[in-house]
Formats: sequence, C-alpha cells, structure tokens
Amino acid sequence: MTLSAPNLLQLARDTLDIESAALQGLKARLDDRFVRAVEMILGVKGRVVVTGMGKSGHIGRKIAATLASTGTPAMFVHPAEASHGDLGMIKAVDVVLGISNSGESDELVAILPVLKRQGVPLIAMTGGLQSSLARHADVVLDSSVEKEACPLNLAPTASTTAQLALGDALAVALLDARGFKPEDFARSHPGGSLGRRLLTHVSDVMRSGDQVPCVLPEAGFSELMREMSHKGLGASAVADAQGRVLGIFTDGDLRRLIEKGQDLRALKAAEVMHAHPRTIRQDALAVEAADMMEQHRITSILVVDEQGVLCGALNTNDLMRAKVI
Repeated sequence: MTLSAPNLLQLARDTLDIESAALQGLKARLDDRFVRAVEMILGVKGRVVVTGMGKSGHIGRKIAATLASTGTPAMFVHPAEASHGDLGMIKAVDVVLGISNSGESDELVAILPVLKRQGVPLIAMTGGLQSSLARHADVVLDSSVEKEACPLNLAPTASTTAQLALGDALAVALLDARGFKPEDFARSHPGGSLGRRLLTHVSDVMRSGDQVPCVLPEAGFSELMREMSHKGLGASAVADAQGRVLGIFTDGDLRRLIEKGQDLRALKAAEVMHAHPRTIRQDALAVEAADMMEQHRITSILVVDEQGVLCGALNTNDLMRAKVI
C-alpha cells in the first residue's frame, strides 16, 4: 500500500474496526464460565497468579497490576522462570490465570501438570478451546478472535485487545463483589492525585504551634498586624486564654477598614475580628478544607479540636504545596 495520509488513516480505521468487532464478539460469548471464574477467585485464600508468554505475558502483567490495585491480591510469574524455580511462588491456596491465544505456548504448557498435581485451581484465558491449556483448566474463558488486525494476520493485535478487555472485566467484577471503594483505591495509590485527595488529612498539611498566628481579644491592632505579618498566613486567629477560637482577622478585613478611614491604632482585636469564623477539624480530609474554602470564598481556615480549641491553620498555598489542589 502506498504511504499516504488517506491510506494510513484507512489502515488505522480498519484496525479499530477489527478490534472493536473482537470486543463485541467477546461480549456476546460471555456466559456462566465468567461467573465461575469470578467466584473461584473470590473463594481462594491466596493470590491470583497470572502467567503467559510473549505478548500474552505483557497483557498478563497489566492484568495482575490492575487486579492488585483494585483489591484482588495478584502477581505475575513468567512461565519460563516458573520451570526454573519460580513455581515455588505458587501455592495451593492461589489460583492461576493462564493466558495464551493458542493455548499451546510450550513454556506455559510445561508447567500445567505440576500445577494440577499441586491442586492449584487454573483459569484459562485462551482462543484455543481444545488446546492443552483449556484441557488442564478448571474454567475456560474464551478470548478467541476472528482475525488479527495485522494485515498478515500474524502480530497479536485483536487477540491481545480481547485478553486485556477480559482481564479488565474480571477486575471490575471482582472490585464490585468486594465492595471496593475509592478510599481502598487511594490506599494502593498514595502517590497519585486521588491518593493525595483521599489520604491527606488536615493535620498533615496544617501549620501548628508557633506557626499559627493568634492573639488575645484584648490585643492592640499593632500586635495583631505583627502577628499576621510574621506568620504569613494572610490572617490571624483571635482566641481566649484557653485557646478557644473567638474570631479571625484577615487581609480582606484590613483592606475594608482602611477604605473606611478608621483610626486603626486605637482598635482592639475583639473589635475588628470576624466572629464565628469557618473552622475545620484536624482529622478531616484536606480536600474538605479546600472545598470549604472554595465554597465560602476564603483563603485561610482555622483548625480546631473537639472542644473548639485552636490547634492549627492553613491557607490555599499550604494545600497547593501538598498537591491537594
């Protein structure tokens, strides 16, 4: 085929059509064998051990990773390495998911009798329904495709797409059956955006101790200004001698006072503070603080304990540094 833009685009569309048709065929063939596979995985005390050679092995690694990150303990074992000691990783309490389009990969077929002798349950994901892999399996998931997207019908394309999609279907069914929640996902993804949002608490990002600007209600205006400027929060708490929050004074409050032309030197903190300020508990999620600040159009928030005693403060910059927003 001539290398031209129309030809390249047509090849791409043909590839997607073939792979889309493979997925539709996969969907139509789903039956109680899929249900049995899910029940088998839910019933074992150990892990899902995924294995496969070549491109099927690459797909297997991804399936194992998806299972592990969605609540199903899983790992990948290379079948060639399994024959040289790694079979010791697989126990009778595990379940093996063997992936092979033909079902006849030599390295995979070689370990099947050993797995059966050990009493390890085996799920086969294969297009070869009469293959060695299928015959050894307790459950067979049909991942066959009519043809590959490769013009030569050689390179695994539609078949690996089907395997990947079927693995995703297993993972989604399992996470639903386990009652897997966003918080569970976050625990296995602490470095990601979702993990930070669902695992980072106010106590993790707030300023505390001497970093928190705070004055007594009888403090003069100059003391209030010094506290604000030295601590750099953009606000200062006003609290009684026991630390209970009475109010807050912010940069915005200062601008409004200046606009009114008042004599600021004679004012006390209690006279200029905004009473009953927005506060948040230190055990709340940091994202809740971000939502509260956005909802009420404020840039700083005070952190209190169960008795309403000041224990910290934070502003939008603190949340940005923690990558919560």
